[in-house]
Parts: sequence; C-alpha cells; structure tokens
Amino acid sequence: MARKIVIIGAHAAGTDAASAARKTDRKAEITMITDQKVAGYSPCGIPFVIGRHIKSFDDLIVFPPSYYRMMKIDLRLETKAKKINTEEKTVEIEDKSGKSETLQYDSLIIATGAYPFVPPIKGRDKDGVFTLRTIDDGRKIDQALEKAKSAVVIGAGLIGLETAVAFVERGVNTTVVELLPQICPAMLDKDTANLVQKNLEEKGLKIITGKGVDEILGDDHVNAVSVAGEEIPADLVIVATGVRPNVQLAKDAGIEIGETGGIKTNMRMETSVKDVYAAGDCVESINLITGRPMLSQLGTTAVRQAKVAGINAAGGYAVFMGSLGSCVTRFFDLEVGATGLTEFMANRFGIETVSGTITSKTRADYYPGGKSIRVKIIVDKDTERIIGGQIVGGEEVTQRINALSFAIQKQMTVRELAKADTCYAPPVNETWEPMVLAAELALRRL
Repeated sequence: MARKIVIIGAHAAGTDAASAARKTDRKAEITMITDQKVAGYSPCGIPFVIGRHIKSFDDLIVFPPSYYRMMKIDLRLETKAKKINTEEKTVEIEDKSGKSETLQYDSLIIATGAYPFVPPIKGRDKDGVFTLRTIDDGRKIDQALEKAKSAVVIGAGLIGLETAVAFVERGVNTTVVELLPQICPAMLDKDTANLVQKNLEEKGLKIITGKGVDEILGDDHVNAVSVAGEEIPADLVIVATGVRPNVQLAKDAGIEIGETGGIKTNMRMETSVKDVYAAGDCVESINLITGRPMLSQLGTTAVRQAKVAGINAAGGYAVFMGSLGSCVTRFFDLEVGATGLTEFMANRFGIETVSGTITSKTRADYYPGGKSIRVKIIVDKDTERIIGGQIVGGEEVTQRINALSFAIQKQMTVRELAKADTCYAPPVNETWEPMVLAAELALRRL
C-alpha cells in the first residue's frame, strides 16, 4: 500500500514539505490543500512588486501548476481543511462549491502559516484599510495606490517598512507609526535602528516612533489617522503589526501549542501527536543561543523546517536544530541585516553583553564606488562567544550576516573572529575586514 501524506497549506512550508516527501518516497500519495486561489508563491516579494522592482504579481509564483503534475502531487486549491481527527487519521475538507470530503492519511503535515494581527484600533474596518499577507492583498493595495496621494503604515517591522518604502517609490506621501520607541524592534538595537531611520527619513519617509494610532478616521473610506492628537492624512492605511501563528485547526485536534503560541514540535518537526508534523510560520522554533522557544517566522526557517517534516513524514530521518532568526532586507539603497540576539533580547535572557561597532567602507578608500558599512558584533561577556550581529551598509551585507550566523552556530569566540583570515582586493573590500575590526573593538571592551 502506498503511503498517504496529507499537507495542509501550500506555500513555502507546504510546497517544500511536499517536494521533500516526494524525493523520499517516490510512490506516496501526496495531497496538498490550500484555501487560496494560488499555491507556491513567495509573499516576501509582494512589497517589491508594489515598489515596481518586480514586474508582476504572477512573477512571484515559484511553483507553477505544471510542477505539481510533474511531482504527482494532488493540489486542491480554494479548499478548506475543516477538521483533523487524529484517532481516525482523517482530515475533513470542503471545496469552494461546499462539497465535503474526508481524506485518510498515514502522515499529516500542518503548514497553516500565520495570519496578520490587527490591534483593536477604532475605525479599522473602514474601506482603504489593508493588511499585507497574500497575493490578493498585494493586488488590492496595488490598485488602491493608483489613486492614493497619502498613506499611513502602522508598524515598523520589516514588512511595514518594506511596504512604506514601496509607497514612497510610487510617489505616495507616506508616514510610518510605530508604538515602540524604535523601528525594527525585534531585529535591531536602538543605535542601529536610529541610523536606519535617519537614512529612511532622508529618502522622504516620515516615521513616528513611541506613539500608537488612536483612531482611523473617515466616513466609509479612510481619510486620516489620529496619532497622539495629531491628524495625519491617509487615503490608504496598512496595518503591519505582525502576524500570529495559525494554530486553531491543530488546537481543535488536541495538538499541543507551545508557550510562544506556535505549534510545539520535536527536532523531527513531529507534533505531540504521532505521525502529525508541522512546519513554517505556525510552528515555534528553538533559539540556538538561549535554547528557549521562539517564533522565527521567516521564509528561510519555513523551508528548512518543511524539508525535515517532509522527509520524516515520508519515512526518512532528518532533524531541524533550531534558528537564529537571521534576516536581511533592502530599503531604497540601504541593506540592513541581523542575526542572533540583540543586546536588548540578550539582557532579557540574563546574558551580560559587550559589543563592538565599526563603520568602514566596502572597497579600498582609493577605489571609486565604495559604500559605507557599519558592523556591530554582540558578545556574551562570560563565555566571550559571539551571540549577535547587526550590519547596515550600501552593499555586501548579506554574506557578512551569513558569516556571523556561521560563527554563532559554531560557537566561535570573539577572540577567534578577531584572528580570522579574510580576503581583500581594492574593488571588493578593505584590507581589514570590518567584521574583524568590530571583533577587535569588542575584545578591548572585554
């Protein structure tokens, strides 16, 4: 008998899990369910379509329908998973015409993702107020932008800022409102965040921190937002106040939910119920530094978890060790990246830190076209291990963040990094690698 694998969710995690399962078991019957019209697209690209860097939303579809046929995956679009019965090993589904069906499974993978969290702001149900999560959301926002002159983005995390940048690139007068005292609060320390904010403001983005939105104003359609008694005009409002794991289906099936609100799994991505696996934004990860549960709702984490879930669901063996939450993005011509813990987070976990920060160039001083780059390295005072890094620069940020991520994973000390053997040529780097200089500075502080 061929193994029956059912996957709920068909984006980064669902599709990668299906493909890993198929490579592990060539004969398995794999069924994938999604309530959306399109499967296998990259939501991370949506702000860049809005900003006109990518031509069309269709370009974000990574896996075309032909892929599922080739991989012999039974993809059910616009189909809802209504109920999981772990005793009987069944999933009840309903298609858009309202027709119900019960699927049997030997292994189940839950990849239900996350949903946008909308705080209870008065007026949030007016026309012109959007969240940004799906391709459909992107299309609606793109259309609304055609007529908009002003916009307000609530929330200054990565998605909020990427979207706000796209609006400015489209010539829309845009204000970002962040309740916390700085932008990118989960990713950057205040010193780095201030530098990024200054850069964004120079490009014409207005940013208000440390204040919340009191009310969204207007009759049926939004026309302004009230912040600390001030009215900011807005033809369009985006609520980008983060996402929450989509766990209701799992919860109703009696599957254990972790302290972060994500589904709890072991290293094989198996849930508290045998033969039920989970991956992606709906799952909690373990932080590689603190060993504590965390939500790492990134595409990179989703595909790595999904590969493990897919292999195990198909009878193979694989483990997911955890996450550092390494991330990078680009705002206008500035690249911003981070890995590991911020000083703020480290202190919350009771880790005493020192840091080294250096501003350098991406090419030799005398070589034209070099851009400024600022590297901050965070070190655990007791063990001298590197536990975090934040880099902001005009270019060459991504691979440096990757290098620091490798260093943290291999538990490298700041002394070892200060002695690292790095490369140099005038068109591509300074003689002294900025990461090494930052490590030397941190060492002096120790």
